[in-house]
Amino acid sequence: MQVADDSIHALVTDIGARARTASRAMARASTAAKNSALLALAGLIHEHAAELRDANALDLGAARAAGLEAAFVDRLTLGDKVVAQMAESCEQVAALPDPIGEMTDLRRRPSGITVGRMRVPLGVFGMIYESRPNVTIEAASLAIKSGNAVILRGGSEAIHSNRALAALVALALVEADLPADAVQLVPTTDRAAVGALITMPQYVDVIIPRGGKGLIERISAEARVPVIKHLDGNCHVYVDAEVDLDMAVRVTDNAKTQRYSPCNAAESLLVARDAAAHFLPRIGTVFAQKGVEMRCCADSRALLQAVPGAAPLLRDATEADWGTEYLAPIISIKLVPDVDAAIAHINRYGSQHTDTILTSNHAHAMRFVREVDSATVMINASTRFSDGFEFGLGAEIGISTDKFHARGPVGLEGLTSQKWMVLGDGEIRT
Repeated sequence: MQVADDSIHALVTDIGARARTASRAMARASTAAKNSALLALAGLIHEHAAELRDANALDLGAARAAGLEAAFVDRLTLGDKVVAQMAESCEQVAALPDPIGEMTDLRRRPSGITVGRMRVPLGVFGMIYESRPNVTIEAASLAIKSGNAVILRGGSEAIHSNRALAALVALALVEADLPADAVQLVPTTDRAAVGALITMPQYVDVIIPRGGKGLIERISAEARVPVIKHLDGNCHVYVDAEVDLDMAVRVTDNAKTQRYSPCNAAESLLVARDAAAHFLPRIGTVFAQKGVEMRCCADSRALLQAVPGAAPLLRDATEADWGTEYLAPIISIKLVPDVDAAIAHINRYGSQHTDTILTSNHAHAMRFVREVDSATVMINASTRFSDGFEFGLGAEIGISTDKFHARGPVGLEGLTSQKWMVLGDGEIRT
């Protein structure tokens, strides 16, 4: 559905007004009703899996015809595993404790009043995203459980998939006697709708962009409402001098090659000099077998040159490579003297997303997690675990590299705020 430019503002205003009204009903919805909607949605996803795949096939056909890159098509695809995971995430969110109404930090003051805080929904959030249609379900499920309303604006490349998914969400909400307007998909692919949505603080409390750097930079620059964002996922694996080599090879391989397109895939490999001669030929063999291009410092290239099949994949790293998110079978590799140098490198070139240390030295591990300035830091685990589903959040609305309100995978709690609450019995201030 394409809408004339002069009516876009009216369209989005109407959506926003209905979302604001729905948010009031969602804020007072019972946990039972919200869980009922989520379980109904899980069932509908299973029941309509074939129709979802048919709708997705239309988007995939158009993407391939347009010559979009493989990583983009991968993110767009609703395969059997992704469909099953969408349903499972709804069930997982339903099983989570309801944060709304939770009272914390209650303490009695000398005046006689009791002061505390109560967790409440944000109200209405706008979700602007590209390519990944499963975000429709992640955003909807978290909005429902957190008592919010959400306005979804997916990319034009996923319009058929998003419409099919949004229709199932509306059915689930109605089945649970909740307002269908609590989850709305902007029906137009006109870019002007984004400009309208991000400049309506009277209807939208926060914007969450999820997509390429260009999209997120535009939203951050033009929005008149708060934005929860991350720009890049330049994730690092640091292999320490003291390390189990078998584990290091296994985890590094997974962090880079399990999937190339997600923002939590490793893009940079740092190796302590004392481990390099033993580790690099082994991981280089793995990368060569999988066709991963290696952009190396001079010392790491010298160690990888003799690895069978590696030579055609070796390139000299440039300064730009240390800060690049490839989202492709490419990795930068650098030797560093020690954990101090690794931490300094990550804090200079990283994107504050996810970084991991592979080590058997407890002191080094503790220094790494304290001093690396990223939303998620790991010890002896793949960066691919940096994900709301894997963290037990049920789903995630995105991964925030901001330092205020929400950081890292944003789940239910990230979609709530707190207000102060005072309990009294007629006390007056003197």
